[in-house]
Amino acid sequence: MSNESKINGNIYISHRAISTIAYYAALESYGLVGLAPKNKAAGLANVIIKDPTLGVNIQYDGATVSIDLYIVVEYGTRITSVASSVADNVSYQIESQTGLTVKSVNVHVRGLRVSNPV
Repeated sequence: MSNESKINGNIYISHRAISTIAYYAALESYGLVGLAPKNKAAGLANVIIKDPTLGVNIQYDGATVSIDLYIVVEYGTRITSVASSVADNVSYQIESQTGLTVKSVNVHVRGLRVSNPV
């Protein structure tokens, strides 16, 4: 859990709260279909996860936050642009909403979704 000392006490921000911010910030990005399980062995690679803690991994070292996102991208979009947009938006939202410093946002593309098959 991350914390911030104040004169009157401490503020603690849970990993789940940070994961939720990351999840919704990622979903705002164009070309992103959703998040996928971080464990490929789960056998659910084609399932898009709605629980923000399952597609997001948070590491907090006491000073900075590192985030791993496991995403599914819309077929036909430029994957590098989508991943970059996701990383930038997640970093911005976490820093602006929590005041924590984001060290890195690693985006793992788990698959592509084809909306309109030819």
